[in-house]
Amino acid sequence: MTLSLFPTIAVWFSCGAASAVAAKLTLDKYQGDYDVRIVNNPVVEEDPDNRRFLHDVEEWLGVRIETATNPDYPFPSAEEVWHRRQYMSDANGAPCTQELKKRVRQIWEKQHRPAWHVLGFTAEEQGRFDRFKLLERDNILPVLIDAGLTKQDCADMLIKAGIAPPRIYLDGYPNANCIGCVKATSPTYWNLVREKHPDVFHRRAVQSRELGAKLVRVNNERIFLDELPADAVGRPLKTMQIDCGLFCEEPEEAA
Repeated sequence: MTLSLFPTIAVWFSCGAASAVAAKLTLDKYQGDYDVRIVNNPVVEEDPDNRRFLHDVEEWLGVRIETATNPDYPFPSAEEVWHRRQYMSDANGAPCTQELKKRVRQIWEKQHRPAWHVLGFTAEEQGRFDRFKLLERDNILPVLIDAGLTKQDCADMLIKAGIAPPRIYLDGYPNANCIGCVKATSPTYWNLVREKHPDVFHRRAVQSRELGAKLVRVNNERIFLDELPADAVGRPLKTMQIDCGLFCEEPEEAA
């Protein structure tokens, strides 16, 4: 365990644009008075380009981004969590979030005792931040909210810094989380997965059948993925506008 004379701020970096900018703002404001640690919880089901983005952000920040995992899942796969726990999601959320995100934060927090946490809550997510603060922990710094920065602002800031956002955004996804997130119920989202990542859609459809998980909601009714009409739509996904002209490369769910 690394000892520091300064209290610790843990910035939880998710390989998304918002958490990257949150890390930058935290370092700019608090480095010197605090030991600012940038920590990532990798998940196998994320797009591989997330690792490229992580290394680009490391260079931009000038610090190393640490990796933290759950020792019960040394190969941090959401599919393995669903198999071992025998369910994919329910009214309380998804077991992959519990095992690969929340549990990891708890283990890291017990070891390093951070005084504060930073997550990528943006200005339009005040409600999510308030719920997290109420239900999870109250020692959280709303650095993006205080700065008035939206998701789009964060993407624009990265582009201005010469960093290509994760490829997953350019594919039309609303965040850089796992592809085929089982917390999503939108037919718009799942048909995007079917279009952009048909292999992932097939695996989710097969595993959800095996576990009896009706992941998608159409006309207010839960159905299996293999029952989803290809033309079914829900509300538009809340995507960011990414200008790919600089890079010329291939990147909260809507109900």
